[in-house]
Amino acid sequence: MKQENWIGISRRRLFEVASLATGAALLTRLPLLADQTPSNKVKPVDLPAIEPGTNASFSPLKQINAGMLNVGYAEASPSNGRPVILLHGWPYDIHSYVDVAPLLASAGYRVIVPYLRGYGTTRFLSSEAFRNGQPGVLALDVIALMDELKIQQAILGGFDWGARTANIIAALWPERCKAMVSVSGYLIGSQEAGKMPLPPKVELQWWYQYYLVTERGRAGYEKYRHDFARLIWQLASPKWSFDDATFDRSAASFNNPDHVAIAIHNYRWRLVLAEGEAKYADLDKRLAEGPVITAPTITLEGDANGAPHPDASSYAKKFSDKYAHRIIAGGVGHNLPQEAPQAFAKAIVDVDGY
Repeated sequence: MKQENWIGISRRRLFEVASLATGAALLTRLPLLADQTPSNKVKPVDLPAIEPGTNASFSPLKQINAGMLNVGYAEASPSNGRPVILLHGWPYDIHSYVDVAPLLASAGYRVIVPYLRGYGTTRFLSSEAFRNGQPGVLALDVIALMDELKIQQAILGGFDWGARTANIIAALWPERCKAMVSVSGYLIGSQEAGKMPLPPKVELQWWYQYYLVTERGRAGYEKYRHDFARLIWQLASPKWSFDDATFDRSAASFNNPDHVAIAIHNYRWRLVLAEGEAKYADLDKRLAEGPVITAPTITLEGDANGAPHPDASSYAKKFSDKYAHRIIAGGVGHNLPQEAPQAFAKAIVDVDGY
């Protein structure tokens, strides 16, 4: 077995060629947007070598009104490249992709890296809006961003909250997802699943979730969010020797005025200790069914991921198209795109060719 273990799981597509009628039906479901998705023909690409931590910043960020938010995002282009949207997790930010984005841009991709709600320069358009952290709502934010950027379909990549968000889009809006790279696999869950007790050793890994659902935890995260996030980074990536400057660049995004409210609501909602919004009840119901993902997918796992994560064998059948699972060796932890940017970028290029 090579150092980077690849476990390929491929399936023949149900239909190689769809009828014209089926194609027309699919087009009627797509938004009436200018088509900025180039040809699906993918040429082999050799990515330049890069060491983690090579880059410290993006080009000047952009802002755009999308749905309920004014979204801050980084973009690495060409603008006519195949779109790739990269989604960060908690407690991380867009700098998880600071080395991945230029790699993909050099290969001709248009790379969009948005701050999720509650992070960085992303802001709610209304001061009256409920600060909702439901997983399905974060997916709707990305759909709204795609609409405003006139992107019909994109390759999606993510880890942690970002992987879950990508999973949800791929499952519920398959026409918007050309392919996907998902760290830690299939992460769609439900409130019902959140009610189920886990073995004690597994419960221990979720200590921060149980802390955050208490009022003491909320106050503690508000007061010590910088130290709290650093501890999570250390526990989730025990072999990653990040420096102060690397952490501080991301930690600045946690000063967003909505950051604590979004994080707290997300974890409380998962454990059925906070209500969601009624208008999203149907969305939650669909997600609770554990929908299968039909987009070509590569899932990744670091060999030193210290955060709670499912075993790959538990979710392989959730992907019905061409699929592969890769273990990234070398002491790689939870923040895989930042710790192993070469491997993550290669997965994006490879899944684009599936």
